Amino acid sequence: MLVPISWLNEYIDLKDIKLSEYCDKMIMSGSNIEEAYKVMSGIEGIVLGKAVKVEKHPEADKLYVVQVDVGSEVVQIITGASNVSEGSVIPVVLDGGVLPDGRKIEKGKLRGLESNGMLCSAQELGCEDKVIPVAVKDGIWILEDLGFEPGSDFAEKYQTEEDVVDFEITPNRPDCLCMLGMAREAAAVFERPLKYPEIKISSETDDVKDYIDVEIKRPDLCSRYVARVVKDVKVAQSPWWMQKRLMAAGVRPINNIVDITNYVMLEYGTPLHAFDINTVEGRKIIVDVAADGEKFVTLDGAERTLDKDSLLINDTKKGIALAGIMGGLNSEIEDDTNTILIEAACFDPDGTRRTAKMAGMRTEASSRFEKGVDANLCRTAADRVCQLIEQLNAGTVVKGAVDVYPEEVKAPVTKVRKDRVNHLLGINLSTEEMKEIFEKLEMNVETDGDIMTVTPPTIRFDLLEEIDYVEEVARIYGYDNHPSTLPSGAQVASKLPEREIEDLIKDKLMGMGLNEIQTYSFVSPRGVDKILVDEDSYMRDFVKLINPLGEENSVMRTTLIPNMLEVLERNNARYIDKVEAFELGRLFLNAFKTSEGLPKEPKSLSVGMYGRDCDFYRLKGVVETLLTELGITGEEYKAVKDNNTFHPGRCASVSKDGEVIGIFGEVSYAVVEQYNLPERVYVAELDFEKLFKLCDLEILYKPIPKYPAIERDIALVVKDETESGEILKVIRENGGNLLEKAELFDIYKGKQVPEGYKSMAYALRYRDLTKTLTDEEISKPHEKILAALKEAFGASLREE
Repeated sequence: MLVPISWLNEYIDLKDIKLSEYCDKMIMSGSNIEEAYKVMSGIEGIVLGKAVKVEKHPEADKLYVVQVDVGSEVVQIITGASNVSEGSVIPVVLDGGVLPDGRKIEKGKLRGLESNGMLCSAQELGCEDKVIPVAVKDGIWILEDLGFEPGSDFAEKYQTEEDVVDFEITPNRPDCLCMLGMAREAAAVFERPLKYPEIKISSETDDVKDYIDVEIKRPDLCSRYVARVVKDVKVAQSPWWMQKRLMAAGVRPINNIVDITNYVMLEYGTPLHAFDINTVEGRKIIVDVAADGEKFVTLDGAERTLDKDSLLINDTKKGIALAGIMGGLNSEIEDDTNTILIEAACFDPDGTRRTAKMAGMRTEASSRFEKGVDANLCRTAADRVCQLIEQLNAGTVVKGAVDVYPEEVKAPVTKVRKDRVNHLLGINLSTEEMKEIFEKLEMNVETDGDIMTVTPPTIRFDLLEEIDYVEEVARIYGYDNHPSTLPSGAQVASKLPEREIEDLIKDKLMGMGLNEIQTYSFVSPRGVDKILVDEDSYMRDFVKLINPLGEENSVMRTTLIPNMLEVLERNNARYIDKVEAFELGRLFLNAFKTSEGLPKEPKSLSVGMYGRDCDFYRLKGVVETLLTELGITGEEYKAVKDNNTFHPGRCASVSKDGEVIGIFGEVSYAVVEQYNLPERVYVAELDFEKLFKLCDLEILYKPIPKYPAIERDIALVVKDETESGEILKVIRENGGNLLEKAELFDIYKGKQVPEGYKSMAYALRYRDLTKTLTDEEISKPHEKILAALKEAFGASLREE
């Protein structure tokens, strides 16, 4: 909502208030301001000129020679504008003058004739194109002759510079979408009287009932319809004062009749429309819905196809306006129109919104009706239009109005408790002080002790419950006046156990050099195709969005791996030579339902990496370290060869007590090609729910051993397909209580190892916590381990 300050001063005197102070106080009262600026500023050295003589240029068909009186002399100026005539008052830049955009004007010759300046268009003087009056949009700015002497300063005499404040009006405050609404707010904030326009029509003739009749067939869609008539209409340009205000408010002046309806709409917030009454068949207005499929041509010349729910303003034979949105081309006011019908109505917000959306159009009127218009202002707005028409000598007002108002709109009455307001706001206002605040906002207040019965103006659709009035007290009292206090109470904030484990996982992974990422839960169904998921996999059973933005965001993710690979791909495309990342996010598994029948939403952890020093063992080390930090021990790793996403020889699952926790490995070449990634990329996906269930963060104290350990290394020759995890399992099962630790430290294939076999070297540590072991004491469990390995895998010790 653009609010020109000089126009606002018509209703409340703020001339002594600086613009910055006005903005600050309005913000502190809850009015959000987008910006405050000046329009048509910086106009200097532009003088008023009066065209004395206009002739065609003898050497150019499209140029005109204009003799212009600029006070001190009559100068000759050549122009290409055809709208200048003798007597026209024009803004002129003389030789040596400068336009607002910095261009300097110098005298010169055009086709052999001297030109001593420039006649200015509105655009050249800094007007936005969208608000330039229609009459001068494509030519020189022809000004209303206000009787000033030629040569006078244009900006000073026509007071072109204007302060404008752009307010952001929220949908719940349609009362502020007008000048009087913003004046009402300012009157409450600055505690100054509000002056409403005095509506008085001095001369009326005939009887409106002889001109028009109105019938509302759908009162659920039109709660009130007021019709007034003006005859002997003279369509002309509006006076400068009205054009100036409309332009500052962002509206293009068109002609006096249209400008008056726009002016009153901006003043009262009530959209109005004017019809040529001679086009209204039967001299009757019928407010009813259209026929399904009915065609209607609006003022913009476009044909609209309506449905049976579209509200239409009809005469006895045809539709003449799309209610609350735009008039019809068949009832447009023409230059020869002499009698007009003025419509001021209140249309249903939901119905207007639905019709506007269906018709594919949104107008200034429809946007206001969609938010809500006060039915009780319709007659006032119509009378104001008639008053201005009479004031501008643009017609003769017909006496009376046809006012169809089936059921009067009344504001809801609410009881407001003083103590409740003070308690919620942390202030201490008396009942009288609160009553004064409400009355500043033009509310009717009756008090009974500390309880106030408040009736708001009917335009205040947002005031329905007690809490709404609490907000009114808060903002008019001033947010800057509220005391600053800290919340009281002895509650201690703490994290849920699940959140603590999440934070621990993130902390440990970042400590290992990985970066956390976050990706969208809305994904493309093609993601599982790219990682070669089996056709019958649960990962293909998606939760689908009803209204997706596009196919690439049409389903909810069932795995984090495609998201991780997309991030790696994006970084690789930007020449990032090494990436190690992780994501902890939620999956949406339609294949697994909750007890309420909804898709399960478990959390999952993904890890991805590529680049220098990134290999299978780096990824395995990350997984092992994370499990250790979570207190998960005794996990088992098994090779996985049937997962299409991973390389069949470089993939493993990790499990605990027979329950699979996750999978990790090198991404298969086929998947790598889908994502345009480097040759070797490694990813892991772990089930967070299982990690949380298995984690054990309890730390048990173990004393430092008093007695030394004995270490033995064994190098076993086994078949290539033998897994290290299975060997370690056999070692631990047969090592007894003396075996403290066993780990793989080398794998070798070479001359000393037969074809089809490999050498796997393990370090075994033995210790007795009660004494120092001898070689003889560890020989028995050691020999038992070797025998068990030979039996299980045909393992033999590698010879040097």
